[in-house]
Amino acid sequence: MNKTNVVLSTAVAMMAFAANSLLCRVALRGAHIDAASFTLIRLASGALVLWLIVRLRGGTARKHGSWLSAFALFSYAAGFSFAYLTLPASAGALLLFGAVQATMIGYGLWRGERLGLMQSAGSTLACAGLIGLLLPGLSAPPLDGAILMIVAGVAWGVYSLRGRASSDATASTAGNFIRALPFVAVLSVLMLSRASLDVLGVGYAVASGAIASGLGYAVWYSALPGLRATSAATVQLSVPVIAALGAALFLDEAITLRLVLASVAVLGGITLVMTGRKPDAGARRV
Repeated sequence: MNKTNVVLSTAVAMMAFAANSLLCRVALRGAHIDAASFTLIRLASGALVLWLIVRLRGGTARKHGSWLSAFALFSYAAGFSFAYLTLPASAGALLLFGAVQATMIGYGLWRGERLGLMQSAGSTLACAGLIGLLLPGLSAPPLDGAILMIVAGVAWGVYSLRGRASSDATASTAGNFIRALPFVAVLSVLMLSRASLDVLGVGYAVASGAIASGLGYAVWYSALPGLRATSAATVQLSVPVIAALGAALFLDEAITLRLVLASVAVLGGITLVMTGRKPDAGARRV
């Protein structure tokens, strides 16, 4: 893939990832679907699209992925959906990607990586931004939703870490999506009394799973070989910004001063950490 295609594919993938937040939030805010059903349809439609992509390439998804990774994927998807019952799309995306990167950076530290002065300052700045976003106040996001989104981010960070050694990222993702279906089916049964959905809600969930997730991941994995690990990690920081702009344009969400300052602190801090890391130590698949 030439440089132009890498740039275009990366831009499309980032917009797809941001679209997940917008689609989930608009579906749940409008009471078009419940969180458990959204998660089920999202994962099922994503699994179908990824399975088809793998089959068209002549491969198979059954031999790829793992149950542990599938459970991490399910935990991310469920936490993501239930968090958006109360969180604005912009704040949710910021919390999610902040938690993802914090998890992966924390894992590197646990494995013996050391931060330099600039990286330490970046880590402190990012933590301060998240704390500032969550402090009580009129514009603070709901705490229960924030906690759920942070848990979702940690789960996605674990999933990403487990997938770094995969020889076929798309096939592994397809296998994990398929294995995650029993987990989300159990959740849906447990939440059956609260199930509520209409045609529009199903459409949003299918778009999130089939397009923003399934096709989005496929495009992202096609672009990854053309990106350095640090570049791949850093470019993902654009997702909360795209989500915030999309939420303001399409969902009429206000961009508050608290959100702007927290975004600058979190994204700037993580950028300082990531740009100072070794090329092979970055987080790639988010």
